[in-house]
Amino acid sequence: MGLEAALAVLCGGAVGFVLGLIGGGGSILATPLLLAVVGLPPHAAIGTSALAVALNAFINLLSHARAGNVRWKEGSLFAVAGVIGAALGSSLGKAVEGQRLLFLFAILMIVVAIQMLRPSARGSGGGDAPRGFSPLRLVGFGLAVGVLAGFFGIGGGFLIVPGLRAASDLSMIEAIGTSLLSVGAFGLTAAINYALSGLVIWSVAGEFILGGIGGGLLGLALARNLSRRRGALQRVFAAVVLAVAFYLLWRSVPHLFFH
Repeated sequence: MGLEAALAVLCGGAVGFVLGLIGGGGSILATPLLLAVVGLPPHAAIGTSALAVALNAFINLLSHARAGNVRWKEGSLFAVAGVIGAALGSSLGKAVEGQRLLFLFAILMIVVAIQMLRPSARGSGGGDAPRGFSPLRLVGFGLAVGVLAGFFGIGGGFLIVPGLRAASDLSMIEAIGTSLLSVGAFGLTAAINYALSGLVIWSVAGEFILGGIGGGLLGLALARNLSRRRGALQRVFAAVVLAVAFYLLWRSVPHLFFH
């Protein structure tokens, strides 16, 4: 295995771990890693990461499903509505300058993290939440999350987990497992567009996915462990979201206010 291939596998492992642990963060991690570590050109990095993250999400989805953490009806409704919303949101996002998008997204992420840290009547474990089902509510939240994910172009997973929690009675571990259906669907939609333009490096995507399988299993194991401690998984999720938000602010604020 050459150096580029080894780096792609290692980067894929890191992305798979985060997806398995919190159900989000794949695209935000994958594109910079493919740019800075593997050395792909920008558009190829975006297209390749979209495919790799989508397939890693589906692989992690199967792992979570075997662990009993996936609610298929809720996840399917949310994903279908989200894909429609993402198509609408991406059209709106093209009209907004890139650095302004990053800044607005960072602010949204801080709000999401604070909401996730608020005390909840539900536990963070998997399996003891009551089994409610509201199709209209799931479609509404799925559409809204899809619009936001498409508008900002990144971070679908960070929005999907809180969206599922707000739209249903899913526990935290169930929301993470179920969210991977939407993460995969959103990513695959983008990947197909890039692949049709020849902007997916298939060999690198395969290496990335290979690493993601092992990383995802480790992330799932840690998520299951944390889910047994009340509120621990939510705190980890919120901490990662805040870290990403401050990174995006660091990237966007200088361009917006000091140029």
